[in-house]
Amino acid sequence: MAAGLAIVTGASSGIGLELARLAAGDGYDLLLAADTPFDSAADTLIGPSGSVRTLQVDLATPEGVDRLLAEAGSRPVDLLCANAGHGLGRAFLEQEVADWRHVVDTNITGTIYLLQKVLPAMVARNAGKVLVTGSIAGFIPGSFQAVYNGTKAFIDSFTDALRNEIKSADGVTLTTLMPGPTETEFFEHADMMDTSVGASESKSDPADVAKDGYEAVMSGKTHIVSGWKNKLQAAAAHVTPASVLAEQHRGMAEPGTDKG
Repeated sequence: MAAGLAIVTGASSGIGLELARLAAGDGYDLLLAADTPFDSAADTLIGPSGSVRTLQVDLATPEGVDRLLAEAGSRPVDLLCANAGHGLGRAFLEQEVADWRHVVDTNITGTIYLLQKVLPAMVARNAGKVLVTGSIAGFIPGSFQAVYNGTKAFIDSFTDALRNEIKSADGVTLTTLMPGPTETEFFEHADMMDTSVGASESKSDPADVAKDGYEAVMSGKTHIVSGWKNKLQAAAAHVTPASVLAEQHRGMAEPGTDKG
């Protein structure tokens, strides 16, 4: 018997793929979605239940989210890992409208629409687990990454508020995963490989980040900052002036700061 149905978005690589691997190991049937192609890695996710379905779909649109949920059919969602997200580096005034809108629509619009579609049934039956990938970037004014950090500030705040709204459904877990820089394709896709943070070799391992998030949602935690260095950075962000944080972020994300 399967542990239930798990939906993981942004699951073709990185943190999402590692979350899917953990859910498979616990016996969940998997429905995996991403806006990039799935490769043979998805074939390694066969767990005790043996059910893995993949869907390439644009989760920046309500239509894409609806396609994903239609794939689940009438089966209840037991675990949702809302992990899909995009980054965008370089100066905001130089960015194309279509590019920053896609970041906003993926990270915010698609994510909260998915939550609004999945959570009512969980709340009604008072059972279900949701993990949303935010970021410690949400605590920091992101010079040369302004739109991305702004979207994560929204997600970090939104999940805190939503958790309070549904607190009477004590059988439903809503957990926010807040990693720092992680060794994924994020920085390449965000055109940030010539930056200090993009070129850094001290990024977190996506498997470690996923493990932190997965254990947190399974144990009912409200949120988890992954990695002790990121915990320190998040704590410092709460007491550091915004202007100082913005200047520090500039040193990490401004193009040409890669000294490697």
